[in-house]
Amino acid sequence: MVLGGLQKNSMIDYPGKVSCVCFVAGCNFECPYCHNPALVRGDLTMLAPVDENGLHRFLESRRGFLEGVVISGGEPTLHKELISLCRGIKAMGYPVKLDTNGSRPGVIKSLMKEGLVDYIAMDVKTAPSLYPLFIKKGFDAARLLTSIRMIMEWGGNYEFRTTCVKPLVDRGVVEEIAGMIEGAGLYALQSFREKSILRPDFFQGIRAGYDGEEMKSLRSIAEQRVERCILR
Repeated sequence: MVLGGLQKNSMIDYPGKVSCVCFVAGCNFECPYCHNPALVRGDLTMLAPVDENGLHRFLESRRGFLEGVVISGGEPTLHKELISLCRGIKAMGYPVKLDTNGSRPGVIKSLMKEGLVDYIAMDVKTAPSLYPLFIKKGFDAARLLTSIRMIMEWGGNYEFRTTCVKPLVDRGVVEEIAGMIEGAGLYALQSFREKSILRPDFFQGIRAGYDGEEMKSLRSIAEQRVERCILR
């Protein structure tokens, strides 16, 4: 498996652990605010690819320093090699965190069943009914609900997260998402970053982001339905 890139050190991507981040190229969504456009397009000429052997050599060299490995994207669950990649990382003794858009619940279930993932972070982009409009035409949003239910029933560590960006997210959308994940242990509301995004044209003439006070107001809606809601 060829990875789109490797971030060698991170203090923030795996809660409570010093980790590296493996970026898998390719995605089945077209989120206009995505800040990894080269990964979404799978354009390896614009990336710094790393093969699996190179990753294993790196992980071997960082024993005693790294405490976990994050597999992010793009969307990792699109790749049939993901299972073997996780097996190899787990065999080296590293906990694995998966970042996913939740669109392929069958793959998530397989990872859980084999014990190949220790932490799952699932993005909930907007209200399910808005996915075909903003995220992917023709997408069956019922898959999201299946993934949410599985993750919450799994028993492992997890979080849900939403990037707060107009017009995809407003107070009503946050309330709907919070209802979908009611009782979740952690829900993160993330600020919009306008730099290097997939579709800057989409946001022309729009004040797409929320300021600090507005983010706190969105959090006040969500925190009534989940155990903990944080701002990032």
